[in-house]
Amino acid sequence: MAAVQTSRPAGQPDIDYAPDLDKYLARTQRRLQKEPLHEQPLPEGFPKTLVSDFVWEDQDLEKTYQWVYELNDQEIAEIEEALGHFKSLNQPLGFISQETFPLPKLHSILRDISTEIHYGHGFKVLRGLPVTKHTREENIIIYAGVSSHVAPQRGRQDNTFDGKPADVVLNHIKDLSLVVDKSLIGAPAYTADKQVFHTDSGDVVSLFALNTSASGGQSKLASTWRVYNELAATRPDLIRTLSETWVADNFENKQKPYLLKPLLFHQPSTDKTPERVILQYARRIFTGYQALPRSANIPPITEAQAEALDALHYLGERFHLGLDVRQGDIQYVNNLALFHARDGFVDTPEQQRHLIRLWLRDPEHAWPTPEVLSERWSQLYDGVTPENQVFPLEPRIRSSGRGQAKEEKPGQ
Repeated sequence: MAAVQTSRPAGQPDIDYAPDLDKYLARTQRRLQKEPLHEQPLPEGFPKTLVSDFVWEDQDLEKTYQWVYELNDQEIAEIEEALGHFKSLNQPLGFISQETFPLPKLHSILRDISTEIHYGHGFKVLRGLPVTKHTREENIIIYAGVSSHVAPQRGRQDNTFDGKPADVVLNHIKDLSLVVDKSLIGAPAYTADKQVFHTDSGDVVSLFALNTSASGGQSKLASTWRVYNELAATRPDLIRTLSETWVADNFENKQKPYLLKPLLFHQPSTDKTPERVILQYARRIFTGYQALPRSANIPPITEAQAEALDALHYLGERFHLGLDVRQGDIQYVNNLALFHARDGFVDTPEQQRHLIRLWLRDPEHAWPTPEVLSERWSQLYDGVTPENQVFPLEPRIRSSGRGQAKEEKPGQ
C-alpha cells in the first residue's frame, strides 16, 4: 500500500492508514499488561450479544444466503424499455425516478432487495446489466433508474461542480494517480491502493461496475454486528472506546478544523424498531492519507482509539465475505450495519477498474438517524432537488478527498 505517512502530529500514536499487524498486536499486549481491560463492563444499555440476520461471517453465509440476483432476459428488456422511456422525456438526469423509469414487473423484486438490505443480511448484488451495449450516460441512467426502485432518495456527494454550486449525486471510483497530480489525492478511492475497512456516509451505499481491473481489487464486506459481538465478548473496553467521543479530522477546514463524535451508536428497541447498533467511521480521518495527512493543529487520538481502529479492521478481515465483482454488477449495501474494504489492484491500458457510486436512502425502510449524525445526514439528503442534481460523466476527485496542489518554487 502506497499510503506511507513519514511524520505525525505531536502526541499522535504510531498508527497510519495502512494497518500494521505487528504494531497492533504489540499495542494490545502493552495495554493489557497495564490493566485487565477485558474485564471492564460494556457501556450502559449496550447488549452483550446481537441476534439477527445481520450477524454473519463468510463461512456461514455462503451456506444459507443467496446474495446475487441475476437478471433474466425479460427483466433486462424491461430495463431497456424504461431507458428508452426516460430518454423520450428529454428531462435532466435529476428527474430519474420510479415514475420516469418505470419497471412494472421488476419493481417488486427491487423492493424486496430494499427489505433485505434494511431487515435481512444487509446487502444484495444485482447481476447482468449489459454495460458494453450502452454509452456512459445511458449506463448512468440505467443505474439511477434501477436504484430508484431500491432506495429512491439520492444523497449529495459533493456540493460543487466546475466551480459552481451543485448537488453532485454520483461519484466515480477509479485510479486517477497516473493522470492527476498526486498532491491532490487525499482518499484511496482514487488510487489502486488497498482500501481498509470503513463505512461511507448515508444509509445505503451502492456501486455499479462499469469495468473490472486486470487483476486484484476484490470487494470485501463484513458485518459490523458480528464484529460487535466479538468485541463485546472479548474486549468490552473497546466497545466503550468506540462509543465515546473521537476527534475526527475535518482536513483544511479553517472554520471547523475537527468534529467531535462517537463511532459506534446503540439504539434500544422500541414498539416499532428492533435493537440496533450503528458503526460510522473512516480510518483516514483519524490517521490521514497521502495529500491529506492528520492535521497538526487538532488533538491527537488516544492509544485506546488506535487499538480500536486496528481491531475493527482486523476483525473485518477475519469475518469478511469476498465478492466476485463482475462487469455489470450493482452492489447495494446497508452502510449502517456493514462495512467494506477493497484489495489493491492492477490496471492495464486495455482494462481499467471503474465503478460509479450512489449514496441512497429509502424513506419507507430507513433506520432512525442517531442525533450526532443528523447534521451530516442533512448535508447528504436535505434539499437535493431534481433541477440541481449533477451526474458527472467522467471521474473527478470530490472535494472531501482532494488535497491542495503544491505550489511550484522558482527553478522547479
